[in-house]
Amino acid sequence: MANPFKRSSILGARSGRRKRDGVAAVEFAVCMPVIVLLVFGSIEASSFIFLKQSLNVACYEAVREASQSGSTEADADARAVAILESRRVNDFEIQFPTGVDDLQRGEQVVCEVSAPTRTNSPIAGEFVTNRTLVARVVMLKE
Repeated sequence: MANPFKRSSILGARSGRRKRDGVAAVEFAVCMPVIVLLVFGSIEASSFIFLKQSLNVACYEAVREASQSGSTEADADARAVAILESRRVNDFEIQFPTGVDDLQRGEQVVCEVSAPTRTNSPIAGEFVTNRTLVARVVMLKE
């Protein structure tokens, strides 16, 4: 005589598997937006860190150039522009609030480099609140 439970146990295993497949699909649908948000957020954060570091490097090199004896504001400006363009920074501004040309030895040379986050965002430029990142470096004139 055949076992009457054998057939039902096979059908029960198949329907249990289908239920687990459905649960996996629901879990995927719930978790996927969170994962995508984390990935794109990480890319944006890394981009802004790179932007800030680029501004710092350009500002430092500009003020280092400007602090040397006989250097002009145009020389320092050109040095910063070269760095920012090589790093593909958009819409940057370079300022020397104290000037460069008329400073005497021992006076402070101040440089400020700024750039907006919106035009330098690789992904969500239109969706992220625009901020202007600023780097400021002070050195003494040689």
